[in-house]
Amino acid sequence: MRKAVLHILLCVVALLAVSCSSTKYVPAGAYLLDDVRIQTDNKEVKPSALSVYVRQKPNSKWFSLIKTQLYIYNWSGRDSTRWINRTLRNLGDAPVIYSENETQRTIDEMTKAVQNMGYWGATVYTSTKIKKKKLKLTYRVRTGKPYMVRDIHYDVADKRIAEYFAQDSTSSLLSPGMYFDANVLDEERQRITTLLQRNGFYKFNKEYISYTADTVRNSYQVDLTLHLALYRAAKDAPLQEHPQYTINKVGFIMDYDAMSSSALEGIRVNDSIHYHGYPIYFQDNLYLRPRILIDNLRISPGQYYNERGVQNTYSRFGRLSALKYTNIRFFEVENSDTPKLDAYVMFTKNKSKSIALELEGTNSAGDLGAGASVSLQHRNLFKGSEAFMFKVRGAYEAVSGLQNTSQNQNYMEFGAEATINFPRFLFPFLSSNFRRRISASTEFGLQYNYQMRPEFTRIVASTGWSYKWGMQRQRSQHRIDLLDINYLYMPWIDPEFKRVYLDQEENYILKYNYEDRLIVRTGYSYTYNSSGNALMNNTLLGNTYTIRFNFESAGNVLYALAKAVRMRKNSNGEYTLLDIPFAQYIKADIDFAKNIVIDNRNSLAFHIGAGIAVPYGNASVVPFEKRYFSGGANSVRGWSVRDLGPGSFPGDNNFLNQSGDIKFDASIEYRTRLFWKFRGAAFIDAGNIWTLKEYAEQPGGKFEFNKFYKQIAVSYGLGIRLDLDFFVLRFDGGMKAINPVYESGRLRYPIIHPKFSRDFAFHFAVGYPF
Repeated sequence: MRKAVLHILLCVVALLAVSCSSTKYVPAGAYLLDDVRIQTDNKEVKPSALSVYVRQKPNSKWFSLIKTQLYIYNWSGRDSTRWINRTLRNLGDAPVIYSENETQRTIDEMTKAVQNMGYWGATVYTSTKIKKKKLKLTYRVRTGKPYMVRDIHYDVADKRIAEYFAQDSTSSLLSPGMYFDANVLDEERQRITTLLQRNGFYKFNKEYISYTADTVRNSYQVDLTLHLALYRAAKDAPLQEHPQYTINKVGFIMDYDAMSSSALEGIRVNDSIHYHGYPIYFQDNLYLRPRILIDNLRISPGQYYNERGVQNTYSRFGRLSALKYTNIRFFEVENSDTPKLDAYVMFTKNKSKSIALELEGTNSAGDLGAGASVSLQHRNLFKGSEAFMFKVRGAYEAVSGLQNTSQNQNYMEFGAEATINFPRFLFPFLSSNFRRRISASTEFGLQYNYQMRPEFTRIVASTGWSYKWGMQRQRSQHRIDLLDINYLYMPWIDPEFKRVYLDQEENYILKYNYEDRLIVRTGYSYTYNSSGNALMNNTLLGNTYTIRFNFESAGNVLYALAKAVRMRKNSNGEYTLLDIPFAQYIKADIDFAKNIVIDNRNSLAFHIGAGIAVPYGNASVVPFEKRYFSGGANSVRGWSVRDLGPGSFPGDNNFLNQSGDIKFDASIEYRTRLFWKFRGAAFIDAGNIWTLKEYAEQPGGKFEFNKFYKQIAVSYGLGIRLDLDFFVLRFDGGMKAINPVYESGRLRYPIIHPKFSRDFAFHFAVGYPF
């Protein structure tokens, strides 16, 4: 303990010594911008909303505490020709020198922003505190009294548009008594534009909408008038009502070169067909069936132009793996009595076939291994953009510390899988119109896995039928596993392993999971991401949250059938199908994660999750593949994977026994940008797993209301992440803080009595933990 305190004191002294040199490269007569703050005299005007207008910000801090990169820059010498000095300057950040010009620009933009919120009399001024060569800057905002809208009037000369206004009046963002907020006024312009573009007004844009505001003398009230100007086709053309377009015809161009001209004359076609009144143009062959094109089209001849239909058409065709790009072009129909548009949906074909080789390294609790896989993919198998994938995989791992042996042996695995994805909803006895309205994809899959371990040989064969829906830019995603069948077959078990571990009656969990088993399940999963696809360089834009929910059930139909036909049970009291016992259970879990942005370099993320799996009917244990485990890179990081729980169970070097029926996880993580593509994190994790029953081989593992909260493990640690935009490499080091194995004493609270060799766990993973 004394050594730990001494190390902390030395670190503090070192940081203080470094901080003394933070102004090393600040010129004479200038000041280092040390801190910037915003203060307002109105609770409705948040400083965080005004921070985006600050033109000059101080040097960034790691974890909002230490200006590490400034210190690194200051470690460099003045001789810029030396490589060490250049390297330190590239890794660090030059000091931010206070600028009066940038401060004045900030004042002007911040004042304008507050005035746009309805506070026309708002003022912004600054105050500074100078200590030696450091300057602390504070922007002080006085909002004054807000201007309120007293009356709203509409000046709409276009009769047809005036009718839409009357029908949509309840959706208006403007109302008497509202603040005279310029941002809301602009949102109303965009809302009206969207409304009209969905009802045929193809050429309408928000520049046709303007406002007039008359202030009432000696008051803070405003009479507001919305003006909607008439349409003018050209600069010298007369004013007229806005044209309302209908779709004349829709055609498809299958071989469009995105690099060529968008004019129809520049598109090469060799042949064409007409399908249900839709012309389809192509060069050599028609690589998509006409029905696929019509089913994904959301633009209909004879209807008003609808911008929503256009975007939905983009989204629907964007789901088709056979297509690389989609472009939609509209052309006015000449010599027509009424405004009409011809629409052409143009496609750029994707490569239909590809092959991929993947190599991987594994580290399972210290056991190293390697794997390789080859996959073949066809993106348009039956000319309906069906994505077919066939994959074979092999892996090898050196296994050490096996039960009842001290010799290192090996683990080998071979597998193959085939999946086919149909970008439409397939189900018998459904009408084509219903299937066309459902934006879902259907997937069928087959998998075969052959595992050879020193203790046993196991074969896992499975097949599945599932549905997915949720458009690319939507926030919600759904998945239904209509039918998922897994068959676990144990063709060989080492006789000595079987005698020592499986033939013991008290080790029921181990025995159950080394027997042949059939799992017939259905499931549903739902994911909601508040940001949708709003991602940039793996950084979420603004505060976001994610909700995940999963539910699955297995064995119910087979159990009901067995009861109905009075099927005989085996020696273990289980119903069987073809002499294979089947599992029966229900399982549900939910997870919530939220990311809170502090500033452009720091954020706070947390998540909480829980799950339960209940065996019943034909089973007294949930199959191992469906049980929960704790510890590892995505759980309580002070423990290695599958090394925590259940409850206060200390473990017995058998990973099967360190699994449970109930799981709880909670984490909070402070994330910060370091330098280049490196990110840092400080985290606290808590959680554990429990069993629903008391098992002799898992003493202390049962969930009990008066004990479970005492068995929640806690850990803390630091992490470094390499953000490569398309994926993230994560290195986390966790230390135990509270160890539930012990009820009291020094070992229960390793945060007070830490021991690195006992309490530390290192994790390498891809992606963020939540």
